[in-house]
Amino acid sequence: MIVRNISPAIIFAFVLTFAFVHESSAQDSPQDYVNAHNAARSQVGVGPITWNATVEAYAQNYANQRKVDCRLVHSGGRYGENLAWSSGDLSGTAAVNLWVGEKAYYNYTTNSCAAGRQCGHYTQVVWRNSVRLGCAKVRCNNGGTFITCNYDPPGNYVGQRPY
Repeated sequence: MIVRNISPAIIFAFVLTFAFVHESSAQDSPQDYVNAHNAARSQVGVGPITWNATVEAYAQNYANQRKVDCRLVHSGGRYGENLAWSSGDLSGTAAVNLWVGEKAYYNYTTNSCAAGRQCGHYTQVVWRNSVRLGCAKVRCNNGGTFITCNYDPPGNYVGQRPY
């Protein structure tokens, strides 16, 4: 079937809509979280992390609890944990990139963060002994997005370097 006389504006709107729908759904797969973590880990010579269904179930259960308020409150569970929040939509890849962005504040020689800065999210991402990952994302009742990634075994032990 050949369709003629379609406005270029309609074609553009269709393509743009398809691109946004495809983009948002593609950036929250387990592999997207794993790839973003492993990109950061490979930069410092740390082996890959793998997706784990048990850790994912923990993350999803906790994310579901935060759906009501979207607050950045740690679960206090047995896994390492990074949290992210946005007032709008946030992809899993973008959340991991926020944590990895703290690399600029981490000093390997002193194994510390720059004064007044956070870097513990980054060090958890690259923690060499954390080899299993599970993440979850929910849209909160207030319209925001809450993302949690959990790590097994946990990292960020005082006095130990991440790699």
